[in-house]
Amino acid sequence: MHKSQPYKGKIFLLFIIVVIFIFIFISFVRSPGTNWSIPKPRGAQKTCPYQVSEQTITPLINTDHFLVSAYTDQRVNGFSIRIIGIFKRDAIQTLHCVFCCEGHLSTTTPTTILPHSDHFGFPFDTTDVMCQVPSNCDATHVTLLTQPDGVKALNHSWLPIRNKNMKVENKIHFNFTVCISTLFDKYNNVLQFAQTLEIYRLLGVNRVVVYNTSSGPDLDRLLRSYNHGGFLEVVPWPIDQYLRPSSGWLFSQYGGDLHYFGQLTTLNECIYRSMDRSRYVLLNDIDEIIMPYQHNNLMSLMDMLQQQHPNAGVFLIESHVFPKKPFEQSKKSPLPYWKGVPGYNILERIYREEPDRKLFHPYKMIVQPRFVEQTSVHDVLKMSGEKVKVPPEVCHIIHCPTRAPIQGELEQLYVDTRLWDFKDNLIPRVNEMLTRGGLLNSTGKS
Repeated sequence: MHKSQPYKGKIFLLFIIVVIFIFIFISFVRSPGTNWSIPKPRGAQKTCPYQVSEQTITPLINTDHFLVSAYTDQRVNGFSIRIIGIFKRDAIQTLHCVFCCEGHLSTTTPTTILPHSDHFGFPFDTTDVMCQVPSNCDATHVTLLTQPDGVKALNHSWLPIRNKNMKVENKIHFNFTVCISTLFDKYNNVLQFAQTLEIYRLLGVNRVVVYNTSSGPDLDRLLRSYNHGGFLEVVPWPIDQYLRPSSGWLFSQYGGDLHYFGQLTTLNECIYRSMDRSRYVLLNDIDEIIMPYQHNNLMSLMDMLQQQHPNAGVFLIESHVFPKKPFEQSKKSPLPYWKGVPGYNILERIYREEPDRKLFHPYKMIVQPRFVEQTSVHDVLKMSGEKVKVPPEVCHIIHCPTRAPIQGELEQLYVDTRLWDFKDNLIPRVNEMLTRGGLLNSTGKS
C-alpha cells in the first residue's frame, strides 16, 4: 500500500505535464498569424475583379451612363484602353479609370471622354472613354469611377479587356465579318434572314455578328440552328430594358432616348469586336447585301480595290433599293419551296431603282477595322488612311426593305437578276438551314 504512493505521484505529475503541453500547443495554434490546419497561400491572393459584368449593357454607378465593352487600343497617343459606352449627352462628368492588375487594384488614372459627333439629336449618344493603364500593371479588367478613390471600385461591375494580343498580324482568323445592326420588334423575317446569310456565305464571308434586341419565335429557332455551326454570332442587346430606344433615325420625328435601338453603338462595338480577328468588316442591315457585280466573291473584289487603292481603309458602297412589286410568275423562281415560311423571298426582288444622286444618297461600308476609330451608319467619323467610293457597276448594295413602294414610274426601273446567279447553290443551302431550324420538313415543305 505504501509502496504505491511514489508510483501514483509520478502518474499525477505526468498527467499535469501532458495537460500543460496540450494547453501550450492550443495557444500556439490559435496565436495570430499562425494556422497549421490551412497552409499559407503561395503568392498574392486574388482581390479583383470583384464583380465581372456578364451583360452587354452595364449601368455605370452614380451616373446616367452605360458601359458596353472595353478594348485594347494603342492608336491614340497617351492611351491604351478604349471603353465603348452610351452616355447621356447633357450629364457627362469627370471619370477615372481603375484596373484589375492580375489580382490587385491599380491606382486610378484620368480619362478622356470622346462623344461621337453623330447622335441625330437624341439625348443619349455613343461615347468612347480613353484610359491609360498604369506602369507595372498587366490589366485584365477595368471600370470607371466618379471619384479618384479605388476603394469605391468594390461596388462596381468590371469589364473584361479584349483584344489584348492585337499587335500580332497573323492573329487574323477571318477575311470577312458582316456586322448586322439590331434586330427588334420581334423580327421574324425568317426567309430573308436565311437567304441573306447564305448569300454572304457564298460570297466568302466567314462570320456574321447580329445584335438581337427582340426576335420572333420562328427566327429564334433559326438562330439556334446557326449558332451550332459557328458562322453566326448572336450578341444579346437588351437596350429596351434600360432606355426608350427609337424605331427611327431622327429624334425630332420619332422621339425616344437613343437612335434606332442603339444602331450606332452596335456598329462601333462590332468593329472593335472584330478588330483582332477579321481583315475586313461589312457594316449593313439585315435587308441589305453588299454585292460585287464584276467578281464572283468578295475576296476577288477587295484584292482589286486594294491594288488600286493600297492606302484605303474604308470603301463606300452605294445603296440601290429593290422595291416590292408583284412578281411575274413567268420568271422562274423557287417560290414553291418556301410557302408558309415567315418572311419573303428576295429572289423575287428583281426590279432596281436608280438612285437620285442630286439628293443625299446613303452608302454602307466595307472597312479594314484597324483603320477606323469611330463610325456612323453611312460614313466613318474618325479614321486613318484613305476613303474610296466604289463605282456602282463594280459593287453596290441590294437593298430589299420590307416596305418599299415603287418610286416613280415602272418604266424607270431596271431589271437586275444578280441574285439569280447564286440560286443553284443558294436554294439547297437555305433549305438545309430551314430544315435544321424545324421550319421545313425533309420534303421541303413548311
